[in-house]
Amino acid sequence: MNPNKFNDNKTFKSNNKDKWIKSNKYIKLQNELKELNRIQTETRTISHNKLANKWLKLGDEFYVEKMNYQGLQKRAKKTTINKKTKKYNKKKRFGKSLANKAPSKFLEILDSKLKYFDKELHKVNTYTVKASQYNHFTNTYNKKQLSERWNIFNIDGEEIKIQRDLYSAFLIMNVNDKMDKVDRNKCINTYDNFKILHDKEIVRIQNSSNKKISSMGL
Repeated sequence: MNPNKFNDNKTFKSNNKDKWIKSNKYIKLQNELKELNRIQTETRTISHNKLANKWLKLGDEFYVEKMNYQGLQKRAKKTTINKKTKKYNKKKRFGKSLANKAPSKFLEILDSKLKYFDKELHKVNTYTVKASQYNHFTNTYNKKQLSERWNIFNIDGEEIKIQRDLYSAFLIMNVNDKMDKVDRNKCINTYDNFKILHDKEIVRIQNSSNKKISSMGL
């Protein structure tokens, strides 16, 4: 119904500003989509509120990384090739999952609830803390591929495996007062208890009948 909007080869004319002509069926489907999006938004907001309330029963101090969610939704600019398959890597990043889960909205809700208790979210500096790279055993930083879901440490000849996201959460928990660097002494003092809880949680997830989160690497 809008031939003026397309080129002869069926590609879209991005510079065409003519008004779209919509059929009754199109308008009906468009309204149905709007309603589905409204339901999804309300369902997600209710879910976020329930989760925030559950967290607040566990404590009132929460540490999160400052994240540029808009940046994570954008497609990658560089064209790269997969070393294993020799094929071009997809340029899409986390747009769909971020739109569905809306983590930024959840943190907004949590922070709003914390303000009732004169508290607020503790936002650590992502770029200086480098939670995904830091090793508190050796006090060094090592870059990892996103596909590497486990940290493997060699401590006194013993190989120790720690799930990457859980270890990052442990490091973020132990940042300094300025929240711009991991406090190694805090890590050393709290590591033993963390490792016990870490191992229990991994076993719980493995034995659970619920769908496994792919990013956990289990």
